[in-house]
Amino acid sequence: MAAALVMPLPMAAAQSCPDVEVVFARGTSEPPGVGRVGQALADALAPQLGGLTVGTYGVNYPASYDFLNTAVGATDATNRIAVMAAQCPNTRIVLGGYSQGAAVVDMLAGVPPLGNKVGDIGSAPPLPGSLNGNVVAVAVFGNPATKFGNPISAAGSFAGKAIDLCANGDPICSDGRNPFAHTNYESSPFVGQAAGFAVGRI
Repeated sequence: MAAALVMPLPMAAAQSCPDVEVVFARGTSEPPGVGRVGQALADALAPQLGGLTVGTYGVNYPASYDFLNTAVGATDATNRIAVMAAQCPNTRIVLGGYSQGAAVVDMLAGVPPLGNKVGDIGSAPPLPGSLNGNVVAVAVFGNPATKFGNPISAAGSFAGKAIDLCANGDPICSDGRNPFAHTNYESSPFVGQAAGFAVGRI
């Protein structure tokens, strides 16, 4: 009888808590939400997860050309992960960002997005260590820190569970000079690569 009383609880939790949540910071000047790259990543993840539910959360920050506001996104992402850890402890978080959104993730990893010029765009504290375990995979696209030799795949608190993707010639994340290389991540093979990496960690 006791087992029958306990059984509905996990089902109720499963209905309100997705198995996986993509917490994604969009790029500069994109409208609120996960952005086109974040949506492409979520769409690529879902079919590979064998029926697991996938939710999304668009990091709430201006994503404007005033890069001092990037830290606002890092704070919002930390708050979201903290809420999910408390309310949905079994939900696995896939954290990601594109362009300025990748700089948000850099801050969470404790990596200065612009190398020693971090003061130029403000800063936020890294994700508390107690929440790091809730984040199973991290994927960033067009990450400015990579240009400064600090890819989050190798630097900061997400090293080992992060993938840092940079298109050939992208001036934001490399020494390339092709601005158009920065604009099509959502339709590039990098999305599938990031999804496959995340699935391997989920």
